Amino acid sequence: MQLSKQLSKVDHRRTDRLQALMMELEQARYEVRLASRRYEAVDPENRLVACELEARWNASLSRVRQLEKDFEKAEAESSVTQAVGIDERLLLAQDLAAIWDAPDTDSSIKQRIVGILIQQIIVDIDETKDEISLFIHWTGGRHSEVRVAKHKRGQNGRCTSMEAIDIVRQMAAQYSDGEIALTLNRLRLKTGTGNTWNETRIRSLRSQLKLVHQSTQGNDSSSNLNLEGTAKRLKVSGTVVRRLINLKILPGTQVVVGAPWQIAVDDVESPTVIQAALRLQRRKPLAEPCLQEVPLPLPGFESRQDTSTF
Repeated sequence: MQLSKQLSKVDHRRTDRLQALMMELEQARYEVRLASRRYEAVDPENRLVACELEARWNASLSRVRQLEKDFEKAEAESSVTQAVGIDERLLLAQDLAAIWDAPDTDSSIKQRIVGILIQQIIVDIDETKDEISLFIHWTGGRHSEVRVAKHKRGQNGRCTSMEAIDIVRQMAAQYSDGEIALTLNRLRLKTGTGNTWNETRIRSLRSQLKLVHQSTQGNDSSSNLNLEGTAKRLKVSGTVVRRLINLKILPGTQVVVGAPWQIAVDDVESPTVIQAALRLQRRKPLAEPCLQEVPLPLPGFESRQDTSTF
């Protein structure tokens, strides 16, 4: 990160110098125009004043020419890559990933890094394998080859990622389009055009993949409940259900990380889960003996167990 900061400071100093020279040059050009108007407006018979104004005009023109030379020189120097020593290159190589992924590393810094580390890239097309091969000649004499698949005819780079497609395939048979869209957005996966997901886009992708649609799960008549359905069944908050899952009291599964929870109705109706849910809702500790000894009935379920303990 130290080298990245140094490069960034150098770039900022060069940019500031160019901006200062440009502003000074614009001011000098304005003074030339002003001196020209004053000279042209003077009475030719007043030779003393005319000579003084002409001298000022010539001085302004000389200053403009000098500033233009200074600006061209500074602009040429800014386009030349600063020499980087071997120690700085080794430091850059050791911390390259951190520098490249840092949020404060802008594109100009990355371009300079590429210019320092890479001498030449030779691109070739392998028609037999439909691949593009890139031969990278690194500074120091090493070489490496990278191969990427060619786009097929009619194909472009604005395609949905395979990760998003795999998630849709796994969830299509058990979740609604809205739940799938929420999951993909929660995982920060975008469409091929860089948009967020919604039901319409999921429906379109599912149609292209020829995946069967499944309505929303989690109602009382289903064998599995989602987190909201479980909270409604237990008459507690969703936070309590998450705590039950995290504490391994209530078994729950997810098709993928970020997907809605799948919780079996039989597990929800377990006396242990019912006890724990009511205790967490009332902010009581779970380590009391009665947790294992006296099961509590869930409102709405038929049970004749005694609840006088609580």
